[in-house]
Amino acid sequence: MPSNPDAASTATAKIAASITQAIVERRLMPGTKLAEQKLADIYKVSRTLVRQALNQLSRDRLVTLTPARGAYVAEPSVAEARDVFEVRQLLEARLLMQLAAGITPAQIKQLRAHLKAERAAIVSPDIAGRTRLLADFHLLLADMYGNAVLKQLLADLLSRSSLIALMYQSTHSAVESQAEHSAIVEALARRDAAGALRLMTQHLGNVEANLRLNPRAADLASALQP
Repeated sequence: MPSNPDAASTATAKIAASITQAIVERRLMPGTKLAEQKLADIYKVSRTLVRQALNQLSRDRLVTLTPARGAYVAEPSVAEARDVFEVRQLLEARLLMQLAAGITPAQIKQLRAHLKAERAAIVSPDIAGRTRLLADFHLLLADMYGNAVLKQLLADLLSRSSLIALMYQSTHSAVESQAEHSAIVEALARRDAAGALRLMTQHLGNVEANLRLNPRAADLASALQP
């Protein structure tokens, strides 16, 4: 374990960021056990640092810690999934309304460059890279808005959205998401705040609608119906 408190804090943050990235890129599935010693071996650090990182991820609701079972990648409930998308709708609506009023030509150019990278990623076999780029579109908008707190909140929500998509098997394709992102950017380029808001609402609604969030059958007889 690093003797310098700042070095220890940096190491903890890097471990937490690495695990979060694996979740966002769908390399770690909900329910995956995160054994402290195994993580310590992977990152070549002490179990104390790993424990600190897991505690941080637990506060972010990405990891579940239980005294008897240890640490696992979280498994969001249906109610939590709906809550996450409701908050994203509220947050990103505010972001777009404000951004549309003052977005610059340079920012539009930056967004179009990101869209080009998305299109290239969609036809490549790099699923993790594609997933990351599609999520980063939303963070890029938040970065342009210029509110660091909002960007961090959105980053946390996007990580949880990735877990939810894994848990409930989203059928919303990357191609559809990319096309919706392109439409949002064109609305922003026209300074069409209402249009951009409508398109973002539809986009997030489509992603949520394609999750399998319907309640499970209430009884055995219903569950076993062909």
